Amino acid sequence: MKQLLMSIIALLTFSQVIHAQVRGNEIRVVVSPDHTDWTYELNEPCRFTVQVYKAQNLLEGAVIDYAIGPEMYPTETKKQVTMKTGKMELSGKMNVPGFFQCKVTAHINGRTYEGLAKAAYAPEKIVATAQLPEDFNSFWASAIEKARQTPLRPTMELLPERCTEKVNVYQVSFQNVRPGSRTYGILCMPKKPGRYPALLRVPGAGIRPYYGDVTTAEKGAITLEIGIHGIPVTMEQGYYDRLFNGALWEYWKMNRDDREASYYYRVVLGSVRAVDFICSLPEYNGQALGVTGASQGGALSVITAALHNAVTCYAAIHPAMCDHSGFLHHRAGGWPHYFYQQSPTEAQRQTAAYYDVVNFARQLKVPGWFSWGYNDEVCPPTSMFSAYNSITAPKAFHPYLETGHFWYQEQYDAWNDWLWQQLGLR
Repeated sequence: MKQLLMSIIALLTFSQVIHAQVRGNEIRVVVSPDHTDWTYELNEPCRFTVQVYKAQNLLEGAVIDYAIGPEMYPTETKKQVTMKTGKMELSGKMNVPGFFQCKVTAHINGRTYEGLAKAAYAPEKIVATAQLPEDFNSFWASAIEKARQTPLRPTMELLPERCTEKVNVYQVSFQNVRPGSRTYGILCMPKKPGRYPALLRVPGAGIRPYYGDVTTAEKGAITLEIGIHGIPVTMEQGYYDRLFNGALWEYWKMNRDDREASYYYRVVLGSVRAVDFICSLPEYNGQALGVTGASQGGALSVITAALHNAVTCYAAIHPAMCDHSGFLHHRAGGWPHYFYQQSPTEAQRQTAAYYDVVNFARQLKVPGWFSWGYNDEVCPPTSMFSAYNSITAPKAFHPYLETGHFWYQEQYDAWNDWLWQQLGLR
């Protein structure tokens, strides 16, 4: 029996090693702006050096396609260009604040490989196109007041297999906009009796299970990680995949011509009620409460911090839903790219303004920490700077230039360090 067990362990270890060996690509396409900070003055030329590498050497005769111009709106495209030495230079410039993009696709042995860089032109001067509805604040104040007429009626289910020596882990739920409509999440609570700061983690787009933030809880904070779809967050991934490809396919587009029927109406109010739930916990110290997330979660972090006065800080990584109307001005707007190459109805335009992060950013009063990369194609940096530049409250921006819609380990560590410091955990 012992020999059989050792054989199984050896097989599993071998399988993990085999899996770990698949990493990266032999071919790399590198696009490099000629300023190390990727930042330029208006009308200053940017020269991109394009290089195709194989086994860390330039690949002679590489065939590429390229597109250059303002992000999402290239002004020059060429296909099937042969790079005799594996290296070439492309250039361009902008006379208005924004990002000038150079995207290259190499075709090698039937495969494609991409390289990308975006030059920032006076990004601190990017001005949002989003217009603030006259009743924006009163609309959301009324919506929150109406939602709070529904009692939370929370549930807490201990998950013993997830608990640690220092932390109890629960699946929780509470009502949000109406009776029977519930938000689910994972609550991590320090076992040691006391009163603690709190952190709300709001999710990126998609549908998935959640596991909670045990690490921050073990440092001495209450943490709550929520889902937004009104379903338990401890199911197998296949359950969520079926919903994502079925009833909740492209949920972000649902009812986007009606501000109260929009899918995000319930999502926004669910995030606000999540803070209400945290505030109802006797273990919460009533002093420090942060909210954080990335992409859709970055948007919800800004939104929740703007709407709930119990929030004392927030951190947003590559926030989505910024400056939707940018596309109507032939300029990159944020995910979900509602108006990109489309002709929206007037109702869609009006509704989008009530869910535009720019308009929530204008209301912020607490300190915030932001980070994103210039190579993000999901949440274009033009859209994110539109929101960031609209903030008058204390704020900090930490760029990681080369990242797209992901983060580096150093970026992730800096993100958490800032939050822990704000919560008094350092």
